[in-house]
Amino acid sequence: MHAKKVIVVTDGDEYARKVLLSLSETLGGTCLAHLSANPTTASEHEILASIKSAKSEPVYVLFDDAGIPGIGPGEKLLEQIATNESVQIIGAIAVASHTKFREWSRFDFAIDGDGELVPFGVDKEGIPEMEVGRISGDTVYCLDQLSIPTIVAIGDIGKMRGKDDIKKGAPITRKAIELILERAEENEISE
Repeated sequence: MHAKKVIVVTDGDEYARKVLLSLSETLGGTCLAHLSANPTTASEHEILASIKSAKSEPVYVLFDDAGIPGIGPGEKLLEQIATNESVQIIGAIAVASHTKFREWSRFDFAIDGDGELVPFGVDKEGIPEMEVGRISGDTVYCLDQLSIPTIVAIGDIGKMRGKDDIKKGAPITRKAIELILERAEENEISE
């Protein structure tokens, strides 16, 4: 059985949905925009069936906890999807949030609001924080427990004070996807 290549995104709001749909059309792949919500309401079966029937890869799957503390509905589903043998997660876009619960995850790369790679986590606006190598967000906690080869931390998709606006081509989210795709290609070559 061929495992579908998936990029997970820890944001499911309207901005993220529109940006990922647009970028999937530009960069290639299939965005499961119809299943995104804030918080995630789709079932494991719905997501897996949509991944399986996706016409092109990677498949972009959006998960969101909507600020719910602890392991919320988005993270529960992400954990279930990640362990399914029909899915190969090639990367994750870890999106920052202003959650007071301060859940966090490690990352491989972070992109600030100016589109620069930085060693620090970033906040919702894409401004670097003081923590090296970790990002705070409401749907990122479980990323550390999963086997995800490349995690890219960014601010709030489609926003970041207009710097990631879809009218500008969402350059920060685009760069995150390009990093994941580049690393996935390198990983395939080295295997």
